[in-house]
Amino acid sequence: MRTRGFVAIFATILKYLCLIVLAVSFIFPILALVTASFRPGRDLLRYGITFKSIIPDSLDPKNFVALVKSRDGIYLTWFKNSLFLTILQTVLSLFFSSFVGYGLAKYHFRGRNTIFVIVLFVMMVPLQILMLPLYKLTAALGIMNTYLGVLLPFIVSPFAIFFFRQYAIGIPNDFIDAGRVDGLGEFRIFFKLITPLMAPAYGAMAILLAQQSWNNFLWPLIVMRTGNMFTLPIGLNSLLTPYGNNYDMLIAGSCAASIPIIIVFFFFQRYFISGLSAGGIKE
Repeated sequence: MRTRGFVAIFATILKYLCLIVLAVSFIFPILALVTASFRPGRDLLRYGITFKSIIPDSLDPKNFVALVKSRDGIYLTWFKNSLFLTILQTVLSLFFSSFVGYGLAKYHFRGRNTIFVIVLFVMMVPLQILMLPLYKLTAALGIMNTYLGVLLPFIVSPFAIFFFRQYAIGIPNDFIDAGRVDGLGEFRIFFKLITPLMAPAYGAMAILLAQQSWNNFLWPLIVMRTGNMFTLPIGLNSLLTPYGNNYDMLIAGSCAASIPIIIVFFFFQRYFISGLSAGGIKE
C-alpha cells in the first residue's frame, strides 16, 4: 500500500513538473516579446533573447509612442483596417458556414453528399493554388484594392462548414421536430433552437477564424494597393526594407498586434475545448 501511495505521489509531482515546464515554455516567448518592445532594437540584435533580458531594469514606452506618431498615425489605420476586416469576416463566416453545415447535416436532398465531398476537396487544396483564379475573378469583378476584395473569397470557410456539420449531426432531431410541431419555420428553428445548442462550436470557430483573418498576409497583399488600405501584417512587413529595418517599431507593433487575438481567446476559451472535442467525434 505504501508503495502504491509513493508511486501515486511521484506521478502527481512529475505531472505538475511537466505542466510547469510547458507553461514556462509557452509564457517565455510572450514575455520576451513584451519586454523587447520596451527596449531599443539594437539591444535585441546585440544581446539576443535570454532569461536575463526578459526582466529589464526599466521599461521605456518610447517605441509605442514613435509607432503611433510615425507617418501621421498610419499604424492606427492599419490596426483599424485589420480589426474591421477580422470582425466582419469572422461574423459572416460563422453565419454562412454554420448555415451550410447545418443544412448538410439535417436535410436530405439530392446532391447532398456531392456537396460535402466538394467541401472536403476544397479543404485539401492549398491556398497558393487558388491565388491565380481568385485574382482573375477579383480583377474581373472590379473589387481590387477594396475591403470586399479581401472578404469575398473567404466569407465561407470549408473547414468551418465541415466542423459545423459534424457538430450538428450530434444534435437530436427531436429538437427540430418539436419546433415544427410548435409551428416554427425552418429559419426560426435554426436561430432559436439550433444556434444556442451550437454555442460551443461558435466559440471554437470564432477563435480559429478570427486568428486566421487577423494573421492573413498573402491575399490582402495581393489585393491591396495603397498604404492606407493595408492590414496590420502587411503594414508591419513594410517596416522591413532594403535600406534599413526599424526593429523598434516592428517589435512594438507586433506586441500590440497580439492583443486582440488574446482577448478573443480569453473571451471564448470556455467553448474552445468542448467545441473542438464535440465537433471532432461526431459521425
